[in-house]
Amino acid sequence: MAVMVVVIGTIRLAPGAVDRARPAMAQMVAASRAEDGCIAYSYAEDVLDAGLIRVAEMWRDQSVLERHFTMPHLTAWRATWPDLGISDRDLRSYRIDSELNVL
Repeated sequence: MAVMVVVIGTIRLAPGAVDRARPAMAQMVAASRAEDGCIAYSYAEDVLDAGLIRVAEMWRDQSVLERHFTMPHLTAWRATWPDLGISDRDLRSYRIDSELNVL
């Protein structure tokens, strides 16, 4: 069985930049979800901390995550960061070798 990879973490947008960031974030999410090996990919704004975006990704294995890092849509997304004031990026990956249902 392949070892799935989960990426979870946060990025912070400059105050007031969330609305400007939505089109770029939506494009990044849609393109990432279309990648072979992407199981899940999402961004969500924290309801108690304006501008804090929570990131959650699931990838079939490490090789598809590494391929994701070379994709043009990731390069385009990163190019928007200075204008959006993205800072405090804290993303971590975890290897998952089994899955349990949570009740």
